[in-house]
Amino acid sequence: MIVPRSRLLFWVAAVVLPFSVVAAVLPAFLVLSVVFMAMLLSLVLIDAALACGSLSGVEVKLPEVVRLSKERPGSIDLRIRNRQRKSRRLRVGLAFPREIQPGNEDLHVALPADSEWSRVDWPCTPLQRGNYFLDRVYVECGSPIGFWAVRAGVPAKSEIRVYPNLFTERKNLAALFLNRGSFGLHAQRQVGKGREFEKLREYIAGDSYDEIHWKATAKRGHPVTKVFQIERTQEIYVIIDASRLTGRVAAVPSSAFRVPRSEVTSSAAVSGDNGQETNSELETRNSEPTTSNSKLGTQNSEPTTLERFITAALVLGLAAEQQGDLFGLLTFTDKVEAFIRARNGKAHYNACRDALYTLEPKSVTPDFDEVATFIRLRLRRRALLVFLTALDDPVLSESFVRNMDLLCRQHLVLVNMIKPPGADPLFTRPDVQSVDDLYEHLGGHMRWQKLRELEKILQRRGVRFSLLENEKMSAQLVSQYIGVKRRQAL
Repeated sequence: MIVPRSRLLFWVAAVVLPFSVVAAVLPAFLVLSVVFMAMLLSLVLIDAALACGSLSGVEVKLPEVVRLSKERPGSIDLRIRNRQRKSRRLRVGLAFPREIQPGNEDLHVALPADSEWSRVDWPCTPLQRGNYFLDRVYVECGSPIGFWAVRAGVPAKSEIRVYPNLFTERKNLAALFLNRGSFGLHAQRQVGKGREFEKLREYIAGDSYDEIHWKATAKRGHPVTKVFQIERTQEIYVIIDASRLTGRVAAVPSSAFRVPRSEVTSSAAVSGDNGQETNSELETRNSEPTTSNSKLGTQNSEPTTLERFITAALVLGLAAEQQGDLFGLLTFTDKVEAFIRARNGKAHYNACRDALYTLEPKSVTPDFDEVATFIRLRLRRRALLVFLTALDDPVLSESFVRNMDLLCRQHLVLVNMIKPPGADPLFTRPDVQSVDDLYEHLGGHMRWQKLRELEKILQRRGVRFSLLENEKMSAQLVSQYIGVKRRQAL
């Protein structure tokens, strides 16, 4: 497609319009005016003819897979091929999806002479986790004189994978392993001496007789002691619930949806006796933004519970990799969505990450019977099962407890959920300023009491239930895992 540029419009305004006026006012200059306008028209037509080949030999290639992290600046590598190897100036554009914010709307690229390939980095920042595609690159090149611009869409095939942002969580994880984190984590004494053989060393006074390696002692002629370490290559599975309850916004105060009584009273006072407002009053209220709408707009930008589960699962995978254990993954809704058997290595971690970055919550009820049966059939070896789910629904919690009887006899089970907003014991928060706040705290106490009862029920079955803070979820989850390793509970 060929389109006029601003230079053409300028010269038309500078030549055609003045000479047309001169020819209309002074007939003696009619021929001269026609000659000048014909010369301009000839130049425009010649430039248009030469512009048809401006994009010949130009190719744009995108990488097949681009890996980015949510809310972290990244770039897309564009490779431009200039077969004719002559100097050109191009304008390049990409049709980014709305979930990816480009650094520039378009790029102006100067292709050097005597160079076939050129490379350009296009900065962008993804705003949402997911999988996106780019199927076309738009290129524009100017004509030799500059009157026209030739535009074309070059076919391309590129997949953009936006993964969860683990930068902040990994900083907290590093502090955790250094035993000087900001979440009250301290070094703990290891219970026992471990069961996995590590090495042999010289005998030290005080070593027990059962730690002496008698064959090595007889061979070397002096006592040799066996050294043990905490068991490694244990299987750790993170089981993520992607059903309806995990689609809620994580840790949103319930007061965000509550309209203060003062606003209700004032609105009732403005309305008439029959509860209807006049047209002027209605227009005034419609022109003012309501508190609830503004709060709901803020909530839409907050991460969902499933988003926090995915981030915590990947962080736990990094911790298991560092500890030398095998990390596995299982996601479910009303059925088992994905299952990756526990392994280690960078390729396996990338496979787990690829299985999670497109996971979205579904409006279905989780089927814990299906999950428990699947685990019993697939996992024969004793493993650590870390459930990330939401059990504040009494029906779901009852189904979950019933199925734990099948799993806790063979596996070590840890159940974690994000603490519901306001679910605290009564009289633990001093911010009570009205009757509405009192009822709100009372409702939070009732939710906390039900979760406390669920914790006791699961504890009698040998299952540990924990309420995790939204901001500290990943660090608390890794702390649980390290505690299990130190206690050798697995």
